[in-house]
Amino acid sequence: MKRGKKYAESAKLIDRSVQYDTAEAIALVKKTAVAKFDETIEAHIRTGCDGRHADQQIRGAVVLPHGTGKTVRVLVFAKNAKADEATAAGADYVGAEELIPKIQNEGWLDFDVVVATPDMMGVVGRLGRVLGPKGLMPNPKAGTVTMDVAKAIADIKAGKIEYRLDKTNIIHVPVGKASFTDEQLQDNFQTLIDAIVKARPSAVKGQFLKSVTLTSTMGPGVKLNPVKLVNR
Repeated sequence: MKRGKKYAESAKLIDRSVQYDTAEAIALVKKTAVAKFDETIEAHIRTGCDGRHADQQIRGAVVLPHGTGKTVRVLVFAKNAKADEATAAGADYVGAEELIPKIQNEGWLDFDVVVATPDMMGVVGRLGRVLGPKGLMPNPKAGTVTMDVAKAIADIKAGKIEYRLDKTNIIHVPVGKASFTDEQLQDNFQTLIDAIVKARPSAVKGQFLKSVTLTSTMGPGVKLNPVKLVNR
């Protein structure tokens, strides 16, 4: 894959043979985020899990103390009093069955997170083929299937992110923006790592965090020392 001149210049600043500590890695990632827009800083965490086994799955959510730097649009499936509660709490869209054809037939996906009350999951389940592949399906483990829609919306708007294993047993999540201070990014990143370490399935043997890389949207990856992250 051919990379641009800026990427090549940025890559020179990183020693690929070194596993950096968190502070150094964040400073490097910020330094190499040279695009004209405010790049997202992402963490890519390769685990020792085997996601083919149900007892080695990881899925959860954590509120980043400084948010993600992104305005998140929330769609809530709820009825009656819960729909009113969702609207009052600041949901961007609230609805029920009438939203099904809009999403299924018209391809409407102008939202980033979907929350549903448990009684609405039968309706939402009909959208599984559309929402599932995009990672938008509400899930109790992520706190997006709940009767407390107000708290769910508040957490999401405050910077709650969902983490889960992909097919290659890697977790990919945003930890902030390049415009954040080093301290904000460190706080967010450490909060995420602590949550993932806590979520370690008991069935996983050996080293849990195999590799941890931080990168900006357009920049090169910076490797961290995974052992240091766990044994702080």
